[in-house]
Amino acid sequence: MSAAIEIKVPDIGDFKDVPVIEVLVRPGDVVNAEDPLVTLESDKATMDVPSPIAGTVTEMRLKVGDKVSEGTVVALVSAGVAAAAPAAAPVPAATAAATTAPPAAAPVAARFSGKADMEAAMLVLGAGPGGYSAAFRSADLGMKTVLVERYATLGGVCLNVGCIPSKALLHVAAVIEEAGHAAAAGVTFAPPRVDIDVLRKHKEKVVGKLTTGLAGMAKARKVEVVRGYGHFLDAHHIEVEEIEGTAQAKTGGKKVIRFEQCVIAAGSAAVHLPFIPRDPRIVDSTGALELRQVPEKMLVIGGGIIGLEMATVYSTLGAKVDVVEMLDGLMQGPDRDAVKVWEKQNAPRFDRIMLKTKTTAVQARDDGLWVSFEGEKAPDGPQRYDLILQAAGRSPNGRKIGADKAGVAVDARGFIPVDTQMRTNVPHIYAIGDIVGNPMLAHKAVHEAHVATEAAAGQKAHFDARVIPGVAYTHPEVAWVGVGEDEAKKAGRKVDVAKFPWAASGRAIANGAEYGFTKLVFDAETHHIVGGTIVGPGAGDMIGEVALAIEMGADAVDIGKTIHPHPTLGESIGMAAEVAHGTCTDLPPQRKR
Repeated sequence: MSAAIEIKVPDIGDFKDVPVIEVLVRPGDVVNAEDPLVTLESDKATMDVPSPIAGTVTEMRLKVGDKVSEGTVVALVSAGVAAAAPAAAPVPAATAAATTAPPAAAPVAARFSGKADMEAAMLVLGAGPGGYSAAFRSADLGMKTVLVERYATLGGVCLNVGCIPSKALLHVAAVIEEAGHAAAAGVTFAPPRVDIDVLRKHKEKVVGKLTTGLAGMAKARKVEVVRGYGHFLDAHHIEVEEIEGTAQAKTGGKKVIRFEQCVIAAGSAAVHLPFIPRDPRIVDSTGALELRQVPEKMLVIGGGIIGLEMATVYSTLGAKVDVVEMLDGLMQGPDRDAVKVWEKQNAPRFDRIMLKTKTTAVQARDDGLWVSFEGEKAPDGPQRYDLILQAAGRSPNGRKIGADKAGVAVDARGFIPVDTQMRTNVPHIYAIGDIVGNPMLAHKAVHEAHVATEAAAGQKAHFDARVIPGVAYTHPEVAWVGVGEDEAKKAGRKVDVAKFPWAASGRAIANGAEYGFTKLVFDAETHHIVGGTIVGPGAGDMIGEVALAIEMGADAVDIGKTIHPHPTLGESIGMAAEVAHGTCTDLPPQRKR
């Protein structure tokens, strides 16, 4: 090991005695060049102090609350011992699932000696939100860009068969439910009549508007789109098996593309449980969104967000729904008190919620799908269903693209490790989105796409997001970001929690949403906001303010003294902050601590 090098605070302008608000590494951590070590705050602006070298942190000289100026020693780093292959991109623990797979070994790249049909400065594999964003940003930066995609339209799973069509159906479901609730205000509507064919066309129209727009933007940027399945031949060539039609049938044609740089945005696929037979009445989220019929009786396998969103749609349309989940609760992302509110509001929606229960067998018969269960909430004997939705998670496509031929390391689970620039172990090949790790969210992929293409263009870009928000677009919506109260307790982290119940919000009461709440979590030492949870209508729209507050290093005073419009649900964020610093006048007087 080489001698330790002192890492000092660089030139930070005229600022002196700037406080340290976050220490990002510990002794023993391996860092790459430009990885942040500590975060400083001056006049409510934050800045990171990066390591100028790769190596291992041997000693930290600073702690939260220390004040620094130019030249202050931050840490001692032993140079030359950084990992040979990049580590996974840092994703906040509050939002990311831990990856337990061992480090991926770098394979030996193949060598392709054939002729290329096309050439590109940048090739992007996959045209989901991350992929098309990477392609468009690459083109904007002046690179000749080719985009490879298996769908007939851009947008990938998210736009074609995921996020967008599900939200179109969820909006219709919300309208139906709101119409039913209006009776309490003296307005009664006739029971809804659902024309499933028209509803399906509405969903397709929403998708069509977006895909048409993406096609136009690709053309305007001169991004060349090649439709098919892409597989690497070596580190600079990819072979595309050309396909056609909605069924993605292979034409037999192949096209070889040579590229200088590449962004892998190949996404993920729904997990198919091995003991479940193949049957048209057994669908994943894609099949559920096709809305072929409204079943009389439906089983959702998996109590995560995708399953519960689809359960919301189908139950509103008239289906009787059961949910089975192996774990002890639904929706594992947000705090449990948020899930309790959701469960109470949705209790009438389900015939059964079977927690700590697993599906053991499925028989596809002419008279229906017969399912056996075992566990704490398992019913006696097999149950009959007309439709089964498998929503047991998604797996990355890292092992489906011939990455080994390019020398790209892929771990045992199919994820591709990357550094903070989204760079794989092969310097000119980047990876983004679902394929690089959890959380598998479109908004994460888009930001990673910008980082990857800007880094490829030689810019000093890094993925350094502190937090990534999550949203369940159910009724009511549940949204969360950063450190949750439950998570803080488990980790033994000292936090201050402030909760504003919507029963004290005039707008929420008027909307019939007094069951909701806004909760903010603050670091007990620094008083900076570190997390938040919102339950109720529009929660997904409001959580962005909490995410911004965390990124900006805001504290309770900053948020509470920001004037929010009244009467709105959004003002509950400001009032929750007032609860934190004891100035809220919309609640009974707080007990003095």
